Order: sequence, then structure tokens, then C-alpha cells
Amino acid sequence: MLYLTEAISSTHSSHTLCHNPDTRREWRSLSLDQKHEYLEAVQCLRHIPSALNPNMSLYDDFPYLHNTIGDYAHMAAPFLAWHRYFIHLYERALKEQCGYSSNLAYWDWSLDWETMPYAPVFSAEHGFGGDSHPNRAPSEDFIIGEDRCVDNGPFAGLEVHWFGKEDFPHCLSRGFRDGSPMPEMGYLIRPEAIENLLRETDYEKFFLGLEEGPHNAIPSAIGGDFSYTIAPYDPLFFLHHTQLDRTWWRWQQLHPSHQMQYFGAAKHHSNKSASLDDILPMGGFAPGIMVKEIMNTESGLLCYRY
Repeated sequence: MLYLTEAISSTHSSHTLCHNPDTRREWRSLSLDQKHEYLEAVQCLRHIPSALNPNMSLYDDFPYLHNTIGDYAHMAAPFLAWHRYFIHLYERALKEQCGYSSNLAYWDWSLDWETMPYAPVFSAEHGFGGDSHPNRAPSEDFIIGEDRCVDNGPFAGLEVHWFGKEDFPHCLSRGFRDGSPMPEMGYLIRPEAIENLLRETDYEKFFLGLEEGPHNAIPSAIGGDFSYTIAPYDPLFFLHHTQLDRTWWRWQQLHPSHQMQYFGAAKHHSNKSASLDDILPMGGFAPGIMVKEIMNTESGLLCYRY
């Protein structure tokens, strides 16, 4: 991706200091105008040509990368660092290609743990829409699993392409367990569960607890595309991962002596130990960078806080 590659390489090589970090905010704290600007920028990505595959869009590139590259980071030390860089690139695309004037937002799902299907992010008017009514007649469209095509909000009827490594056109789908409050998944994101994670002082135990708990709970609850490795097709993926990044940031603030703590497996199913000098790959979409360059959100490369 030439435009992002050049911009990031320039930032990376100049060692620019971060003097005025941006602030990422919770979705429900945004004004209606700010919400709609964000949603319009996300939709804009669908009209920008792909940097990686012919006849695809920039919107398609993010699930493609997550599916083909990102799996190495799951259940391993780079889980948080790789996704921190990944969502940073998404934010850069929104700003540089679609004129977005603000920053990524996060969804603090711990505020909705008891009533998750009714969270503000699922608003059809001022959010990302929900899913189809469970009693609606089956769709003739291709869907993922047994879930339903999103039929309200700004992403209603959206056709997406990748499923695994195949071009498999289908509707963006979700399934809220027929509208139930999803108590099991809510239990994993309740405030007490997050506070317990934040008290952990061992990085490996922290990231594994975060991945196996809240990280997995939200896709399991929402279903559809979000529950597969093509999860970035659901734009809620980025609010979810920004919240996960915020949780890591909070952990780093609470344990400043551990801000650079980074250990565990170097990648999924590997016996090699992780190092801060390891490279976070982006499959030609953007330059690979060393883990140590992503550990501090107020570095020259990132320059944000929560």
C-alpha cells in the first residue's frame, strides 16, 4: 500500500516526538455528527481500490490481512502488539483516504454486560445496526453459518467477499442468539472481570486472560462474520479491538514498571520465545515494525491516549 507505506516509513525514520497525543473516546460519548462522520468514513473504504488484490476494496484488505497474517499473533505474545498496529493502520486509512477528522472510538462493552444486544453501538440510526429479526423468513443470500444478514443501519445489505482465503461473496451477517441477554458472554466482560485482569502483574497471564475472556466473548456473542478470522468485515471489530487496546493501555498505566514487559511464545504454536525486537508483519500492506516501537502509545509512531 504505497500511500500508507510511505507515510509510515517517513514517520518511522524521522523519530518524530509525540507532543500532543490524540484521545480515543468511547462510542456513546461522541456527538451524533461525530458518529455519522465515523460511519461515513468506514463506508468510504468500500470505494477505495485494494492495495493487495484486484477487483477488491480497501475495506476488503483488513479482513484479508487478519485472516492471512493475523492468526500468527493469537494465543501468543504479539496478540496485543500486532492488533495495536493493525487498528492504527485502519485509523490511518480512515483519515488519509476518507478524510476522517477524528480518531478511533472504542466500545466499552463492560457498560453493557447485562444487556449487550441493546448496546448503543447496535443502533440502526446512530450506530452500526443490529441483525435481522430471528423470525424473519430465511434469506436466499449467502450467509455465514446459521446467522442472519444485517438488515438495518448503515451496513444493511452489505456484500462482502472473503471467507477464509476464498472469494465467497455473502452478506454481512450477525446473530444475537435470538435477542437473549447472552449471560455467559456478558459474564466475561463484566466490570469485575476486567478489574481482575488489570490486577494481574504478569504480561503473559494478562494477555492470555484478555484474549480468552473478553476478546473471545464479543465475537461469540455477535456471531456471523465477527466469529471467524474475517472478523474485520464487521466494523464493530475495530471498536472491540480498540477497547482491548485500551485495556492493555490501562494495564500499562497501572503497572508502569511493566510497560515494556513482553514475553510468551513468539507466534501461535511456536516454542520460540518472544522478543521486543521481533517484527510485526503486515503482509506488504505496510512496513513491518519492531514490537518495541508499538509498546508506548505516546510514541512518535502512534501518539494517542485514552
